[in-house]
Amino acid sequence: MSDVLFHTRGRAAHITLNRPRALNSLTHGMVLRIDGALTEWERDPAVETVVITGAGERGLCAGGDIRAIHDDARDGDGTASAAFWRDEYRLNARIARYPKPYVAVMDGLVMGGGVGVSAHGSVRVVTERSDIAMPETGIGFVPDVGGTHLLALAPGELGTHLALTGARIGAADALLCGLADHYVPSASLRPLVDDLARLPVHEALARHVQAPSPGELAEQREWIDDCYRADTVEEILRRLLARGRPAAEEAAETLLARSPTALKVTLAALRRVRRLGPLERVLDQEYRVSCACLRHPDLVEGIRARIVDKDREPRWSPATLAEVAEADVEGFFAPLGERELGLADRSRTTEEVPW
Repeated sequence: MSDVLFHTRGRAAHITLNRPRALNSLTHGMVLRIDGALTEWERDPAVETVVITGAGERGLCAGGDIRAIHDDARDGDGTASAAFWRDEYRLNARIARYPKPYVAVMDGLVMGGGVGVSAHGSVRVVTERSDIAMPETGIGFVPDVGGTHLLALAPGELGTHLALTGARIGAADALLCGLADHYVPSASLRPLVDDLARLPVHEALARHVQAPSPGELAEQREWIDDCYRADTVEEILRRLLARGRPAAEEAAETLLARSPTALKVTLAALRRVRRLGPLERVLDQEYRVSCACLRHPDLVEGIRARIVDKDREPRWSPATLAEVAEADVEGFFAPLGERELGLADRSRTTEEVPW
């Protein structure tokens, strides 16, 4: 059985991520096959809508195959991981610019690379089961797949909070943060998909979209914005601990367990994104940072602790924020020369299509 399935029904073409035992995590081969299908459907006038879903009951996609990245960074030279990211980030950019409605059903778990193949789409559907996160700092990595672009666009400093802590959010908070567009109860997903086979997207959605239950982030905006607008991770931590609120203290405890290097690089990346502009330029930056992470010990150690040995006791190097120098952070953004992703050089501006 293939790890990604394709079929068409009526006016809609379907992508089904099909690794349910691995939470539909993405492999390089899956990325290439999805890109090939999008090429074919873009040229097919019979295909008016593309729909992406995940097999099984647990979610759309838990991210990239980070165990393969661990092995490549530990035992290889990182070439395979860099090649995977190159094609994955190109796919993310393509999804964002796709000329036909791209409907992402973000039901269940959607993390990391799963966000990349869904949240850049033109129509993003969440349910009461949606569980969305960019948890990269917990494995010594930095949000990628255009995640820093998406999070930098969130209201106030909500995106900074989500990027640094890796906090998981549900439907209402995903809508608030701009990671989703519509709420549809999970029981209505099959009827929605059936309607997409015969109706324009906006008509199909109108039959099923509802209002979600309230989220948590809206009422936390005041302390989140105040704490995370600080210029350094150290100052963010100080403000969180000084707030005297359980949620802020919990966020501080989370940050203290994350990779100090990943936290500082993530904050620097988010701040730079606000000056970069289009997604393609952000993906170019993320590619530089991701490739630099392959050379840093925290990526291998973080995946070891969480995925391989599962002891949940990573030994970060450096172990403290104070030991991570500004020059160390700057090194993650160094140009790659001939190895640059170069998406910004090939990007094109397209008009938004009113679906």
